[in-house]
Amino acid sequence: MAKTILIATDYSLESLNILKKVLKEKEASEDQNNYNILLVSGYDSGDSIRDLLFTTKTSVFNKIRPAEFCDAYGIIKNKYPHLVHKIICDVFTGSFQRTFNQYVKAENVEEAYYSPSIKSKGKEKFDLIPYIKKCKDLPSYEIAIESKEKLPERGRLAEIFVEV
Repeated sequence: MAKTILIATDYSLESLNILKKVLKEKEASEDQNNYNILLVSGYDSGDSIRDLLFTTKTSVFNKIRPAEFCDAYGIIKNKYPHLVHKIICDVFTGSFQRTFNQYVKAENVEEAYYSPSIKSKGKEKFDLIPYIKKCKDLPSYEIAIESKEKLPERGRLAEIFVEV
């Protein structure tokens, strides 16, 4: 049976360092579990009827998730095939703690990981970290990520190959 992990992301390549670090730690501890990984970002879908009726997850992802991000998590998934069952990108659109708690329960999330250095930027995104910290039934772990400013490939797919 696969366990489910939630990773708070802003859909930047830098945020995939959380996923890399978690999988590296699980591999080092010789973990035998398979994991379903939820890469989740907070998204404010607005309150206009038009936006609520005609906005789909595909259109949201086209706005907030670059194509390089999908390629990068595919590479990470291929590097750890014994640990990763599947990776799912999702957005949390609620604005209440109880809604987030229900989301966690519905998705059977067993662990959550986040990094305070990854902040959701943009007018429609919001930070999931306060929701994760307040969720009582969800063990959550802060992952420290060192941001290297002098990367020659900053913002490019090659960034995921840099060891942190």
